[in-house]
Amino acid sequence: MNYEITGKLIYKEEVQHISDRFQKREFVIEVENERNSQWNDFVKIQLIQDRCDLLESIQMNDEIKVYFSIRGRKWENQGQVSYFTNLEGWRIEKVQPQAQQPAGVPAPEYRVEDIPPPPEPDDLPF
Repeated sequence: MNYEITGKLIYKEEVQHISDRFQKREFVIEVENERNSQWNDFVKIQLIQDRCDLLESIQMNDEIKVYFSIRGRKWENQGQVSYFTNLEGWRIEKVQPQAQQPAGVPAPEYRVEDIPPPPEPDDLPF
């Protein structure tokens, strides 16, 4: 399962060398809630192996788009079963700021003729 998410980089860890054959690096992005900034999401994503280097050119507070996969693991220890879900990043792009519309430029106008007619009462799609 591959997904993408856009947000502002607010935290990044150094690379963690878990073993001589495995390394990971975690970071957090803040995803803005358009309705209320008090409800912003803070999403932790991990990079593994050679992808740990993807954060090298990214600075704190940069707006980025992260492409990631969802990975789930089952772990058993002394009869206890635990499940883990990780978001594993595999590509990061800096997002270029949107050009603001110059002040004084009106929004495009729409005519009544541009609006499609409402459906007929018995015109059900099923």
